[in-house]
Amino acid sequence: MSGDAERRDGAPAEEGFRDAANHAAAPDGADGARAAAEPGDRSELAGEFGRQLAAAAERSGLGALARDERLSGRDLLTAIGGVRGILEALLPGLVFLVVYSSLTSFAHLETQAALVPALAASVGLAVVFTIARVVVKSQPTQAIAGLVGVLASAGLSLWTGRAEDNYVLGFWTNGVYATVLLVSVLVRWPVIGLIVGFLMNDGLAWRQDRRKLRAAQFLTLVWVGLFVARLAVQLPFYFAQNVEALGATRLLMGVPLYALVLVFTWLVVRAVYPAEDAAAE
Repeated sequence: MSGDAERRDGAPAEEGFRDAANHAAAPDGADGARAAAEPGDRSELAGEFGRQLAAAAERSGLGALARDERLSGRDLLTAIGGVRGILEALLPGLVFLVVYSSLTSFAHLETQAALVPALAASVGLAVVFTIARVVVKSQPTQAIAGLVGVLASAGLSLWTGRAEDNYVLGFWTNGVYATVLLVSVLVRWPVIGLIVGFLMNDGLAWRQDRRKLRAAQFLTLVWVGLFVARLAVQLPFYFAQNVEALGATRLLMGVPLYALVLVFTWLVVRAVYPAEDAAAE
């Protein structure tokens, strides 16, 4: 995910988004009725994209969470990856931070000398988690993808000799997510709306409901805020080469912040999709 500059579009792009929205995404009026009656390629693509996102969300446990009438701690835990998923997300980064900080602060090793064992410990733990996933056949593709990310980050850090570069790929990931979500709001096809619509068996009908459309746009912007906040807080530590602060904020703004935003999203979704409406759908 790129930085703030990549999230801003010039005037021509904004006009294009506006024209596209007016042509195919107006939620009410004659244009809205015509768009609903004669969906174009954009609606079909958005619908397919939404179905794929919703299917992935369903597999991750977000579907059950979205449909819960009351917030269940069990479903929330499942939605954020379960105990194993949380450990997989936190421990490799925590181990890297602890080993690196201990070797540089207490053993007084140089950065280069401390970097290799810290990365080796982190990657080794990620390998163990991945092997465990493959052995029990529990979402091995997700585990392998995570391992590839850990290996790529470690490789970049070793190549540059800078410990802080172990976090660079995460910056790009957050930047891309923020950009995609922001663009989806600008073109009036908010990604969170697509996911929630199919999870709640609402399809694309939510776009014809002004309240649901606004809620979807708002929630998508909330998620944009999460990714932008990570960049805003962590990038200064990266440029200051403060690995300890960068690693700590990365952990704190990972699973814990994700869980908080997920709970807030659930509250808004349940407000616009009351239990009786969800049951009827």
